[in-house]
Amino acid sequence: MAYINLKELIDSRDAVNKWMERFGVRFGVYKHGVFNEQLFPFDSIPRVIPKTQWDFLEKGLKQRVKALNMFLWDIYHEKNIIKDGIVPEEFVYSSKGYMPECEGVDPVGKVYAHIAGIDLVEGKDGEWYVLEDNLRIPSGASYPMIARKLCRKVSPTTFAYNAVADNRDYSKLLKEMMDEMCVDGGINVILTPGRYNSAFFEHSYLAEKTGATLAYPGDLFVEDNKVYYAGMFKEKVRVGAIYRRVSDEYMDPLMFEASSLLGIPGVMQAYKAGNVALINAIGNGVADDKGIYYFVPKMVEYYLKEKAILQNAPTYLPFFEKDKQYVLDNLEKLVIKDVSEAGGYGVMFGKDMDAQKLAEMRQLVMDEPRRWIAQEVIDFKDLELLEGDEVVSRKADLRAFVVSGNDTKVWKSGLTRFSRNPNSFVVNSSQGGGFKDTWVMVK
Repeated sequence: MAYINLKELIDSRDAVNKWMERFGVRFGVYKHGVFNEQLFPFDSIPRVIPKTQWDFLEKGLKQRVKALNMFLWDIYHEKNIIKDGIVPEEFVYSSKGYMPECEGVDPVGKVYAHIAGIDLVEGKDGEWYVLEDNLRIPSGASYPMIARKLCRKVSPTTFAYNAVADNRDYSKLLKEMMDEMCVDGGINVILTPGRYNSAFFEHSYLAEKTGATLAYPGDLFVEDNKVYYAGMFKEKVRVGAIYRRVSDEYMDPLMFEASSLLGIPGVMQAYKAGNVALINAIGNGVADDKGIYYFVPKMVEYYLKEKAILQNAPTYLPFFEKDKQYVLDNLEKLVIKDVSEAGGYGVMFGKDMDAQKLAEMRQLVMDEPRRWIAQEVIDFKDLELLEGDEVVSRKADLRAFVVSGNDTKVWKSGLTRFSRNPNSFVVNSSQGGGFKDTWVMVK
């Protein structure tokens, strides 16, 4: 890799962040009932992943997402993995992401998780570990896309001297998958909840890059079990695929949350009739439940008859008596996660709790064992980044994006997020983190 000097890194960081502010590259956070938009700070020192390491990750990510898609089909159809005692039925049917309304529904191509965001960390032991599987509405691909574009603008020679995989093909992967899933020659749309959604920038950016129509609540309607787009001029255009950025429970007020103004009345009937593809499929949240995560390596063996290439962080389920006892005895050295939370919320470190908090947490685990998982703290690698005019080291993860249509493909890039707090392992943007470019080397 060809390095540039510190001044160039600082100038590049400042220039890219100014351009992103100018382009409105932001994310929104609701806190205490107030919506605030903020920049997602970019750092110019890239994460570099060697080709051999990426080849290993790519193989493992494909394997994992294939198994998750097979699990979702099974859960809503034959349920063999439950019958064979691999996954307890309580973990499926008590999951917030399980939608009984999706029983027996056949999504196009048997694909549920069209876009998966798999969160990984690289341990100081050199091993990669999966922390979470995000299958519902994973976000973040747009940030490395636009950051790379701006880096090319700010420093045109950088990528001429480094053999880095071109990450501009994400929109192509997304469009090809949407075209494959699209029903009866209809148009592709990206359904956004609107301007005040935290990821609205991404919705509009991906619509522009894929040529899909950006649809707002009220733009789509159902007639004769088919979905149509009306839009500004009230034209009636058949819709074949909906990349939804609306949560399951708000997608159809006739079947789920009746008060929802974000969804499309009757869309579930059109979906069940096979007249529209929903990307990602409704009901796939059962597979990214933090409790179900525990069983993913077993799913790989069950469905694919292969050993899992990527390993989970060492995880304990208090649902099992042996695991519960271990958690209660070792709470002060574990990470405890509430399975119903996301975005870095509901993550607690035993080492940060005083005696009273530990006692309260032990009681919660005993009272609601299904609600919690516990994990060993992985001492994952720090990455260098710029703090002001100095180079410092902070914790960072990687969200890899896997796109599944007729085939499963891994984007040769990803969202590397880092903590700006030197004492924190939590890297989420909603928790004040930043991001950097991910360089996948091609040789």
